[in-house]
Amino acid sequence: QLQLVESGGGLVQPGGSLRLSCAASGFTLGRYAIGWFRQAPGKEREEVSCINSSGGIPLYADSVKGRFTISRDNAKNRVYLQMNSLKPEDTATYYCAADMDPGFRACVLSAYDQWGQGTQVTVSS
Repeated sequence: QLQLVESGGGLVQPGGSLRLSCAASGFTLGRYAIGWFRQAPGKEREEVSCINSSGGIPLYADSVKGRFTISRDNAKNRVYLQMNSLKPEDTATYYCAADMDPGFRACVLSAYDQWGQGTQVTVSS
């Protein structure tokens, strides 16, 4: 069974940091592009960051550029999202997802077809 599981969410004060982890089971994560997406209450799901299979092409939404860093450890079958300088507007449920087709279609949400269950990130004082 193909599965993605996110972890590392929590409550953090503005300016703080969190590191999200996305672990895969049932398939080799290193073969696929992986994206991080988020959804706040009452808002549509939006792209945060994505990375191609080799890890050489990380992309970021303008809202997180310079604060978030995506990385992957294919040997451990994991992808990470380091989030620094967190803001209240970063509060959302964060999802990792895999684009199971060959190639790299950047952070186009519709390209990602294997999703995790999400992890909650709350930025509040």
